[in-house]
Amino acid sequence: MDLIQQIFKTPKPIIGVVHLLPLPTSPRWSGNLKTVIERAEREATALAAGGVDGIIVENFFDAPFTKGTVDPAVVSAMTILVEKLMNLVTLPIGINVLRNDAHSGLAIASCVGAQFIRVNVLTGVMATDQGLIEGQAHQLLRYRRELGSEVKIFADVLVKHAQALESTNLTHAVKDTIERGLADAVIISGWATGSPPVLEDLEIAKIAAAETPVFIGSGANWDNIATLLPSADGVIVANSLKRHGQIDQPIDPLRVSQFVEAARSIKPSGC
Repeated sequence: MDLIQQIFKTPKPIIGVVHLLPLPTSPRWSGNLKTVIERAEREATALAAGGVDGIIVENFFDAPFTKGTVDPAVVSAMTILVEKLMNLVTLPIGINVLRNDAHSGLAIASCVGAQFIRVNVLTGVMATDQGLIEGQAHQLLRYRRELGSEVKIFADVLVKHAQALESTNLTHAVKDTIERGLADAVIISGWATGSPPVLEDLEIAKIAAAETPVFIGSGANWDNIATLLPSADGVIVANSLKRHGQIDQPIDPLRVSQFVEAARSIKPSGC
């Protein structure tokens, strides 16, 4: 995959997630951005030391999320945080502004030089706990052109914690996301955070995506990665890298190393 080699310089990249502590204006905001920065720097350092190939930064602990544009204070805080992480580690970095503020993610990434963003709903309409979220591929792709940006768009297909408003099958959803939404890569997840995708869904998505990279978006661990990764082009991993595998805990460097070792030990198909 040209895109994967271009960004990650390796086949089958492992992307670790930095879940930011609550940011300004979120219900659990502590009032101290320095604490958020210090935690994020420790997480990024642990991921880099453990051998991941990339990092994605999310405002995960800002829940409950808005379905639309986040507050400008969140954009400002994430810009500061991502720039600091880019100066700390040499890995490619991506951004996901939850729940679906792709415009802010693209703006931040373009300004600081991050390589990609994750977009939960790029096309179609999804019923979520934030309400109905409509894909805005039309506006996002034009905004990228206006910015003169080369930031890549990694788009979820039938994203977790959501239900498609209209009946659709995975093949059509993948094709629409790529052919009509112009996604640079697609992401297949389980039904919720920490839940792995069904192997058959990965296989279907891989066929439908053709030359477009397909990433595992949730639930990967060192027990199932040997089964899942051969049917994907990379993996985004969070929960299983945390202390005791708990989402609210910090990154555990030992668990990062164990996951990376398990993923790297997978033999290519046909071997």
